[in-house]
Amino acid sequence: MTSDPRSLQAPARSRSLFNSIKFFVFCHSLLQLAQLLVSGYMKSSISTIERRYGLSSQKSGLLASFNEVGNTILIIFVSFFGSRVHRPRYIGAGALLACLASLLMGVTHFMSEPYHYTKSIFASNEKSANLCQSESSVTTSSYNQTCLKQETPAQQGIYPMLLLGQLLLGVGAVPIQPFGISYIDDYASKRNSPLYLGILLAMTSIGPAFGFITGSLMLRFYVDFDKVPKEAIELDTKDLRWVGAWWLGFLVASCVLFLTALPYLFFPRNMPKEEDPDDIESQPDSKEQQQQTDTQQEPTLIQFLKSFPKIALRTLRNPIYLLVVLALVNLSALLSGLATFMAKFIEKQFSQSASFSTMMIGGVGIPMAVLGTVLGGALMRRFSLSVSGASKLCTIAILLCMLTALPMLFIGCPTQNIAGVSNNSYDLLQCSSSCHCSEEAFNPVCGSDGMEFKSPCHAGCQSVETDNFSKVVNYSECRCVGGLGFALPRSCGSGCEHLLLPFVVLLGLTAFIAAFSQTPSCMMILREVPPEDKSFAVGVQYMLFRVLAFMPGPVLYGSVIDTTCILWGKKCGKQTSCQYYNLERFRNRFLGLQVVFVCGALLCYLLTIVVLRKRDRYQERDYQMVNQKISENAKEKELMT
Repeated sequence: MTSDPRSLQAPARSRSLFNSIKFFVFCHSLLQLAQLLVSGYMKSSISTIERRYGLSSQKSGLLASFNEVGNTILIIFVSFFGSRVHRPRYIGAGALLACLASLLMGVTHFMSEPYHYTKSIFASNEKSANLCQSESSVTTSSYNQTCLKQETPAQQGIYPMLLLGQLLLGVGAVPIQPFGISYIDDYASKRNSPLYLGILLAMTSIGPAFGFITGSLMLRFYVDFDKVPKEAIELDTKDLRWVGAWWLGFLVASCVLFLTALPYLFFPRNMPKEEDPDDIESQPDSKEQQQQTDTQQEPTLIQFLKSFPKIALRTLRNPIYLLVVLALVNLSALLSGLATFMAKFIEKQFSQSASFSTMMIGGVGIPMAVLGTVLGGALMRRFSLSVSGASKLCTIAILLCMLTALPMLFIGCPTQNIAGVSNNSYDLLQCSSSCHCSEEAFNPVCGSDGMEFKSPCHAGCQSVETDNFSKVVNYSECRCVGGLGFALPRSCGSGCEHLLLPFVVLLGLTAFIAAFSQTPSCMMILREVPPEDKSFAVGVQYMLFRVLAFMPGPVLYGSVIDTTCILWGKKCGKQTSCQYYNLERFRNRFLGLQVVFVCGALLCYLLTIVVLRKRDRYQERDYQMVNQKISENAKEKELMT
């Protein structure tokens, strides 16, 4: 008696590592970590690239956001094909394209000439230029040298290459998340699917954090350490002219992306569904039947163009899908703004350094958000929540988030007294009118009377005291400073650093609670659309995130913050970044906008509960009507007999 060869091969195939959905989740977590690492690394290096190639802020801003262009345009069209294509191979191809993009951005360094910098610093922190003098200490030649902008042919070619790299990076990221989520949801058990998605969503938070950490490490190396001997490097990391090895991280990330892309070439198009005793879902009877179904689903280009508007309209007309996506759009806009400017808010409000403020976001905010995301998926798995239960969980989480976010509006610091900016302080600048202070000078000093000045020159200081290492410790003989007449080389600060701890605690709690809604929201989206439209629905979701949140979110937050500026900086006759903010307005408008987005998400989740209840009532009424008709037909048959 001979056995069927296929029956002998099936168990071996089921035991294969590439037929395990758990191994796919592991590989996809690593891939998302690597892909988002590149995105975070670009943000951490953009100012260094700007300084290296003399780019304007407009050009560097365009470079930073150019990856969203290709991603937004293609994500719907690629996601539409969903289960109609070999999803693992498309994911692998996208990862290899992202690998090529990262490599392209790193290779531009080897096409550039060695970095040249001036041998003298003509900035406001030079001692002779800071003090009150009878004549201006900044010569015309030094001023022209500082303001002169030159664009070499090499730089003109490098910038388009960086743009191309960012564009390819965005295109390569298109299939990774939509195809990965839909593939896992198709072949994971209903019980484990929320946990797996929670792990993937956690990677979306950890990836950018690793990107910033990698950036901080790579930028400690000199940009041309591969071209010049170590003895010839005269600058250190504290020098204003220092440029770090921004390109090195792109090469490292390219290698990581290449390694994480390889396993996707071996995953099958269709995987055996994960076994679960509680999961009573029908599976294909045979491999041939499943392949036949996939072949019938795969559309031609003409069919795709004809059916695209119909499926798009059908997806967007689903009220549950639309409300949940709008709720996530509010939370994404909130996240994009806070991730960009919360470190700056802590720095200005609580008089902390930029590195410490960034550490608070990376060490408290991101880990708490990751923990909340994973626990949200674990709760879904533990209680096997339905769509209705998931909507209630999201509503409770956002309501608690509101309760922890509101107190932060009242934890803040007053604006310090600034000469020439604060009320009743304009007369203080008249005493330094004969000092020929540059309007562009910005080297804040704190007077012994508690008044802050833009520079020692504006304070009327005529002498400086240094330590054995030529570091400034004190400015003396300051005309405009009352009391003892000296000034310290630092900002006076807001004077309420003790409020930082309760603010960070509330910030961590808010991030933790808000993240609970991520996994349940994704599960509601996947459960509310037809199986063949899952990838398309996820693609529409992330397209709306980019168009309505990730692109305009930071711009909106930045515009709101700009309205709180009370003194703008100047350089070469042009306006630069803000030097002083009205801290009360900064706090109220910045955190107030956060509350607005939380309220928007809460409203969407409440409407979701209302719609689900109406749908359940309609379904119950229809069920009762059907039972009533059945009973009436049964009675009629009895009477006839």
